[in-house]
Amino acid sequence: MPEQTPDESISSAGAGGVMDLALEEGTTLERTPGGPEGTGPAEKPRSLWSDAWRDLRRNPVFIISALIILFLVIISIWPSLIADQDPLNCNLDKAQEGSQPGHPFGFDGQGCDVYTRTVYGARNSVTVGVCATLGVTLLGGLLGGLAGFFGGLSDSILSRVTDVFFGIPVVLGGLVFLSVVTSSTVWPVIGFIVLLGWPQIARIARGSVITAKQNDYVQAARALGASNSRMMLRHITPNAIAPVIVVATIALGTYISLEATLSFLGVGLKPPAVSWGIDISAASQYIRNAPHMLLWPAGALAVTVLAFIMLGDAVRDALDPKLR
Repeated sequence: MPEQTPDESISSAGAGGVMDLALEEGTTLERTPGGPEGTGPAEKPRSLWSDAWRDLRRNPVFIISALIILFLVIISIWPSLIADQDPLNCNLDKAQEGSQPGHPFGFDGQGCDVYTRTVYGARNSVTVGVCATLGVTLLGGLLGGLAGFFGGLSDSILSRVTDVFFGIPVVLGGLVFLSVVTSSTVWPVIGFIVLLGWPQIARIARGSVITAKQNDYVQAARALGASNSRMMLRHITPNAIAPVIVVATIALGTYISLEATLSFLGVGLKPPAVSWGIDISAASQYIRNAPHMLLWPAGALAVTVLAFIMLGDAVRDALDPKLR
């Protein structure tokens, strides 16, 4: 058997070592899930909504504001859970008195329990905010989305109409529109807010739809013969609705504040309705002698508006890809 030279021995051993190493790596790759880097099985790509929900769950601002809003919704539906008295049951003998056992917030100028009225006042305020936001979003989103999708004359008409509505001062419009309404329910206030609030959502929806319809997947669907309704419902709306949701969430707190402002001026909700704006208006003349009458309903209003604005900011941060 011929002897190998030292160079040939080294070359043979090197080739064998390389082959063994390649076999070991191949076995390792077969046993390691997810590819050569051992990162585990490939994850399914997450959508914008799943990423947003993951970010919201980790955001303490969202958690705190959501808990506050959940509490407000619960006491709006079932105020008797934490207030067992009648908000319209008043005793003039206790007018303007301070905190007492069983009456932690004291009494107002008519001898009504401030705590009970503060709790029951959340119902009308939250109802106005939620219903007005739904109406504004549906009307403004529909008109703005159709104008942005079809363009042309409809888009020009919507732009001019929104300019007219933007020129109407909200408070002045409320004084004119609601001064002739005698109803003490929330529906005239909701109707007024929807009437003047839809142009903002319409412009947001219009711009978002114009941006979404220029994407390649919409052009591909159009080339494949998809109908306008299918493109709007399946391709454009899911990708254009995020800015509308953000603006509507922030606007909800603004609508609650607007209801309180109109009620304070005497043209919003009217007695015997229970509202934070009505209580603030009644307490303003007693602010020196009985500041507690103003403190609690005004504090509840401020916390509620702040909670919805914080929620809107958290949703905006989660849905805005530029902030990732």
